[in-house]
Amino acid sequence: MSKIKIAIIGIGNCASSLIQGIHYYKDKNEKDAIGLMHWEIGDYEAKDIEVVAAFDVDKRKVGKTIDEAIFAKPNCTTIFQKDIPKSEVKVQMGHVLDGVAEHMANYDEDYTFSVAEKEPVDVVNVLKESGAEILVNYLPVGSEKAARFYAQSALDAGVGFINCMPVFIVSDSQWAQKFEEKGIPIVGDDIKAQIGATITHRTLANLFEDRGVKLDHTYQINTGGNTDFLNMLNRERLDSKKESKTEAVQSIFNERMDDRDIHIGPSDYVPWQNDNKLCFLRMEGRTFGDVPMNIELRLSVEDSPNSAGCVIDAIRCCKLALERGISGQLTSISSYVMKHPPIQYNDEEAYKKVNEFIDGHLKR
Repeated sequence: MSKIKIAIIGIGNCASSLIQGIHYYKDKNEKDAIGLMHWEIGDYEAKDIEVVAAFDVDKRKVGKTIDEAIFAKPNCTTIFQKDIPKSEVKVQMGHVLDGVAEHMANYDEDYTFSVAEKEPVDVVNVLKESGAEILVNYLPVGSEKAARFYAQSALDAGVGFINCMPVFIVSDSQWAQKFEEKGIPIVGDDIKAQIGATITHRTLANLFEDRGVKLDHTYQINTGGNTDFLNMLNRERLDSKKESKTEAVQSIFNERMDDRDIHIGPSDYVPWQNDNKLCFLRMEGRTFGDVPMNIELRLSVEDSPNSAGCVIDAIRCCKLALERGISGQLTSISSYVMKHPPIQYNDEEAYKKVNEFIDGHLKR
């Protein structure tokens, strides 16, 4: 079986978890593997993914091999696979653009980005020379210009694009048309977790809807201690993130909630939490006879491994699309693993559609 050759933008906690997972599952079999939503997609297992190029801007990562860079500061996610084979692939200097928020400079270097004093590489040439088939975008929230720069680089290099952050590219019709015309498949936008705040909130909202309970008010407040939460202290970078998370829940309802009655979004940076994310969720509604009820839930997850399981599936579905000559928006896998896909299906329907796509019964 051939490898799925990918390039990664941003060698942070999410990339670390993804790369650890590729090697973690090498010695597992379907019976005892935990944490994969699909053991095989097509004929591809997680171990068939190979990182052939990587981009970052942090001086502690640029120039290092991937096996070293994924454990370099400010990464703080759980290390569940220490044994990573020595890689020949070095992290190359990317383009900063708006990828580093100004307020990050006010924090200790161990917890924030430290930009390398190097010239950025020609990303398109690197993608072509590396043989990458798919570019995975892990840029920080709010990197609007940088995300579009790398999306255009994927177009120019002719590689598939998986957008794991909340800049609306795959769900934007103009961008989607560009990839469609170039014959390139795309998956996005804004990666979900396997069991995270968004999927839990959606599931409970769907339960309210199915059981005839009127949801009057709800909030989702999240805290964490990784660079993602530190970056999001700048509220000006949060517009697309809040829209992505809110629409993921709003899409469940037959009738939209008033903006005043629903609050979903990152809340605060708590340094000692590291990559652990806490979600505080409240839902207030009315049951039979307009009698009030409420649910309060506290969810604790290691943020980056929780999303890596979804990216593993996105990569393999994108590879199937490349093999089948399918271009443009992959709506089934996008709805299954992304918060702001081109089409919002409910979770049960998205699961059904992605399996139909994998089996070849659904084009997208």
